[in-house]
Amino acid sequence: FFERLKQRKLVQWALAYAAAAFALIQVLDIVAQRFGWPESMERFAIVAMAVGFFLTLVLAWYHGERGAQKTTSTELLILTLLLTIGGVVAWRLAPAPKGQAGTSAANAASTAAIPDKSVAVLPFENLSSDKDNAYFAAGMQDEVITKLAKIGALKVISRTSTQHYASSPDNLPEIARELGVANILEGSVQRAGDLVHINVQLIHAATDDHLWAEVYDRKLDNIFSVEGEVAGTIAEKLNAKLTGAEQAAVEQKPTENLAAYDAYLRGRALELTGYDFDNVRQVAMKYSDAVREDPKFALAWSHLAQMTGYLYFNHIDPQKYTAEMVKQAADTAIALQPDLIEAKLAQATYLYRVRHDYAGAQQACEAALLGSPNNQGLLQTLGLIERRRGDWDRSLAHLIQASTLDPRSAGLMTAIGGESLLNMRRYDEAREWLNRALRISPGAGYPLSYLIVSYQSEGRLEDASRIIAAIPPDTIEPFKAYAASYERVLEHRYPDAIAMLQVQLAKSDDALNGFGPLMRLQLGLSQRASGDNTSAHATFEQLVTRIQPMALQVDDSDLPVLLARALAYAGNQKAALEQAHRAVDLYSKDALQGPYAELGLAEIQMLGGDHDAAIAGLAHSLKIPAGISSALLRLDPIWDPLRKDPRFQKLIADDGAAKKQQTKQ
Repeated sequence: FFERLKQRKLVQWALAYAAAAFALIQVLDIVAQRFGWPESMERFAIVAMAVGFFLTLVLAWYHGERGAQKTTSTELLILTLLLTIGGVVAWRLAPAPKGQAGTSAANAASTAAIPDKSVAVLPFENLSSDKDNAYFAAGMQDEVITKLAKIGALKVISRTSTQHYASSPDNLPEIARELGVANILEGSVQRAGDLVHINVQLIHAATDDHLWAEVYDRKLDNIFSVEGEVAGTIAEKLNAKLTGAEQAAVEQKPTENLAAYDAYLRGRALELTGYDFDNVRQVAMKYSDAVREDPKFALAWSHLAQMTGYLYFNHIDPQKYTAEMVKQAADTAIALQPDLIEAKLAQATYLYRVRHDYAGAQQACEAALLGSPNNQGLLQTLGLIERRRGDWDRSLAHLIQASTLDPRSAGLMTAIGGESLLNMRRYDEAREWLNRALRISPGAGYPLSYLIVSYQSEGRLEDASRIIAAIPPDTIEPFKAYAASYERVLEHRYPDAIAMLQVQLAKSDDALNGFGPLMRLQLGLSQRASGDNTSAHATFEQLVTRIQPMALQVDDSDLPVLLARALAYAGNQKAALEQAHRAVDLYSKDALQGPYAELGLAEIQMLGGDHDAAIAGLAHSLKIPAGISSALLRLDPIWDPLRKDPRFQKLIADDGAAKKQQTKQ
């Protein structure tokens, strides 16, 4: 038997096949990682090659029996055709590359079947002769989405994602796949005087079947129920059963006051254009107009609470947007309509942004989600609250869940990548989400800036510089400018950092969008590092004067921490240490901002000569989310006073070794 095996060269065939199969598996593994293929593709290939092994042995025995150790041309042709067909099928079945246009945050769950009861409402086309009525069409579309989102049986895509598309596109199947829905609602709005003509049609995207179409001709004073009628009919056509509470929520008219409704629609249309501070001020003004026209307009009160809460949280016009103002709006909304989802969200926002009662805010969100489980706004807010509480994994899960309902939201992707995964030191994953955001919104300030920060945090300065060099000079926004100037500091190019910061600080506070104090501190640090102590001291003194009156409350501006640092570099160590401890106390319940306050305390302790406390603080910071990275400890000149301390050197060495070990595992 062994002689016959030897005669037929079965051992040689088996070894040759095994070697070729092993090499092919290695190549497939590399290709699969590059193009993001699922593990099932590799498993299929391994099984196929295992089956092919036995076929190879049969062929070897067969040809050996004939005394010919070669295959015929016909057999070669058959094998070639089979391999070609198999390769084409595998390529067609493989998912799109991660970098391919059209990739969205929802791709994380793209392998799941698209539910039949899912719908995206594309932008309503404005057919009015007066193009200024575009806000009316945008507001109507948004209200239909809002009504649909109240139906728990439906998956409804947020307008943040649908606004990227045309009103009546010719590639509905592709759009539906990108958004993860089975159905698309198209519509148009035409307004002339006090008459409104609304045309809507529900389409099953895969088959282009028109499931339903309707035309509504209404007078403006009878327009308030249209969105509810549209949402109710869509639910009926998709066989989505509504609870009694959902039916009431869908049918409920937001207001009977036309002027209030008009102001509200203007606010909604404006809100969805961006969250820079000046725009949010204008949005808040529109909602204020709406509730002034109709003091019983609960929906407008809800949105007013959220907008003023955002401004309060970022310390914008603190004399105007006060805690009392936010509380009044939220309390009024819940008093008028206790079951209104937006009112519950307003209450959660107040507890989160004003009271910093994260446990209470989380409880309010979770209670609201019981009645509206697919509400993108609630899921996102819950994720943000959980992050503040230090529950990073649950927070990330809820933010990603929200992204399935808002798969084309660059802002949400930035929150996931730049504010969660980056702080969790999961740099590669963070960059995946940030790059997704940039594919949707090329050159956008926040995702691009966080991308730079991600490389800086790993000490990959060349990669960060490559991104900075590609930014057109006329698109330098505040966050980009800060990240770029910090890059120059890490590279010890202090004159370049100073020049860039001075250009930015010549702009108005509004134009700096909250980054002014941080940039001014960085300017002083750069001047100090360059040896210009006189200019540095003047910069720090100026910063103390500017922010001291504003650093009394905890908010999202970091002013309490910046004040402590400015006082220290201005030479007032006692006041700086007191303020640093005050800041740590203010942010003690905040897992996102708290680590920055603790790091500021360590910096001030170092400047005061208490190296023991400083190094202990840095050791803790390296171990927690949102703390400093070991690369920045090595590169940032701030920490030069500790550079020769053996404990500091060991701290960095130990952290680097731990990271290498973690990578191996």
